[in-house]
Amino acid sequence: MALGEFRLLQFKSREQSEKEEREYAGWAFPYGDLQKENLSALMLELNPKVTIQFALVSFLTCKELFERTLKRYEAQEGTQEYHKAHESSVSTMLNDVRVYKQLIKTKEMPMYLALVLADEDIDERCEYPSVDEIRESIQILEGMKKDSGWKLFLKKVRKSTTK
Repeated sequence: MALGEFRLLQFKSREQSEKEEREYAGWAFPYGDLQKENLSALMLELNPKVTIQFALVSFLTCKELFERTLKRYEAQEGTQEYHKAHESSVSTMLNDVRVYKQLIKTKEMPMYLALVLADEDIDERCEYPSVDEIRESIQILEGMKKDSGWKLFLKKVRKSTTK
């Protein structure tokens, strides 16, 4: 179930609801509790003023929105078209997204987007980049103008997550 959906008038069986919740949890944190715990600790270190529940909802909303934006381009992963679609999606998230401004403030979007991009590259070890590396990514994202600076940013994210 997407974050924006409500369960007010639900006509699903308990089994169907539980199945959808498991699928969503698998999408949100494919590596399970360790991934969620490591990401939560990183988010709290980056922004200790928010509750972990709020940070997780904001992160998952950003992740869902980024993936939806990327899907619009219908590019196959690993191709040149995919890299261009990825670039355009990053730019869109930073410059044109107005859908979730009630939840994710414009000034917070670079932080959540940096986390989403780092999350894309983790593996079963669930090792995220350091707080300093994420802060550096946030600064790069904040300084980006439409359709510029993305190559440097993506290289830094890819480099930091392959250590």
